[in-house]
Amino acid sequence: MGEVDPAFIQAEEHRPKLTFSEAESIPLIDLSVLINSPETPNPTAIEPLVAEIEEACRTWGFFQIINHGVPLEVRQKIELASKKFFALPVEEKRKVKRDDINPLGYYDTELTKNVRDWKEVFDAIPGDESLRKLVNRWPDYPPEFRKAFEEYAKEMEKLSYRLLELISLSLGLPANRLSGFFDQHSSRMRLNHYPPCPIPHLALGVGRHKDGGALTILAQDEVGGLEVKRKADGEWIRVRPTPDAYIVNVGDIIQVWSNDKYESVEHRVIVNSEKERFSLPFFFNPDHTVMVEPLKDLTTKQSPAKYRAYNWGKFNANRRRSNFMKLDVENIQIYHFRINEEAS
Repeated sequence: MGEVDPAFIQAEEHRPKLTFSEAESIPLIDLSVLINSPETPNPTAIEPLVAEIEEACRTWGFFQIINHGVPLEVRQKIELASKKFFALPVEEKRKVKRDDINPLGYYDTELTKNVRDWKEVFDAIPGDESLRKLVNRWPDYPPEFRKAFEEYAKEMEKLSYRLLELISLSLGLPANRLSGFFDQHSSRMRLNHYPPCPIPHLALGVGRHKDGGALTILAQDEVGGLEVKRKADGEWIRVRPTPDAYIVNVGDIIQVWSNDKYESVEHRVIVNSEKERFSLPFFFNPDHTVMVEPLKDLTTKQSPAKYRAYNWGKFNANRRRSNFMKLDVENIQIYHFRINEEAS
């Protein structure tokens, strides 16, 4: 990334500590009881699992999963293809660079909260491109890139629906209560590369933020660097890499659907002065046309809706604008739709 641009420098209050806490990490949940069961698992058999999901979503907003059913070789193929792509000369990577019209492809000057991130990324959308307005930009090299991406994305989609059902059950709802919002889902997958950084005490791989969508499923390598803001005291907690595990977090949409029972939690990525880091987030998002609002099943006269309805497609487009340009104000957040309790 050449000489250090002042655009990377975080405000003093947001700079990372080089010493970090791993004393208590996010919950680790074993999905084997679900993965090894028939299509419709016995509700009694998965009750303990649903209770673990509920506890993790309510207290952390994050959890790790193991025995999740994603074949290791599928993950290894996309990880290798990602490393090959990011090792290309920058001129080659920029042949598939995203722009203001199409936000898919390669990018190396992304902003989070108006500060440049120390990373480079590649974005694409899963599924049938003919059904979507945006078109993926596939690189010529490595030749196996697209196939590896699409195979992995299919596994992420299957896992996302299973997690969505568990979260629905954990809210006391039928397993399929949320699935209808995802018939033409607008999900996105990203490949992240964080090069070694000479100023890890001043810059971040990704600045503090909350995910605007429904669910995020993250594969991180052995280097690590993800930090989660603990709800109990606001302390930043480093998530220890667990081999072959995935990190899951609920996004803003689930916070709104649950009427604040579950909270979308701030997180960030720390950079390393010696080692590069790779990660693969899958952002599971509903249809563009979905109006997001607290579910009527979860609101009562005593606990009324805390948010006005908003359109996911417009919200997402507005949020993504701030990835490209520095804005004078913070980008759109769900608190902009919060209902004033005093006025209600």
